[in-house]
Amino acid sequence: MGDLNVEQIGYSEKVMEHFTNPRNVGKIENPDGYGKVGNPVCGDLMEMFIKVDDDIITDIKFRTFGCGSAIATSSMVTEMAKGMHVDEAMKITRGDVADELEGLPPRKMHCSNLAANALQEAITDYKKRKAEKE
Repeated sequence: MGDLNVEQIGYSEKVMEHFTNPRNVGKIENPDGYGKVGNPVCGDLMEMFIKVDDDIITDIKFRTFGCGSAIATSSMVTEMAKGMHVDEAMKITRGDVADELEGLPPRKMHCSNLAANALQEAITDYKKRKAEKE
């Protein structure tokens, strides 16, 4: 079978690194925020779980049913958001994710959207839960 030619596919080394060794995979029991998004076109599905303390994301995990780009972007989003204030994390865009990963092939940009959207959903859920408690 031989080695995959990464350059041919158009993935950066950083994307491959996050795909082969994704960070923060799994689920958090009783999360403070939960987001789930899907892309009906490609069938990718993503879940994001966050633990928040004083509006700071202290723990974050994801589960994805998707392509390598979906895995890599989710991994990168969790790395970026951990330790951030929820309002700052809410501003993470797909462009930020792609930049951190040193680029994604254009046809895979929608994957980075999923990761950012799942995080935003989780933060929105957290804020809703917090408001209900007050």
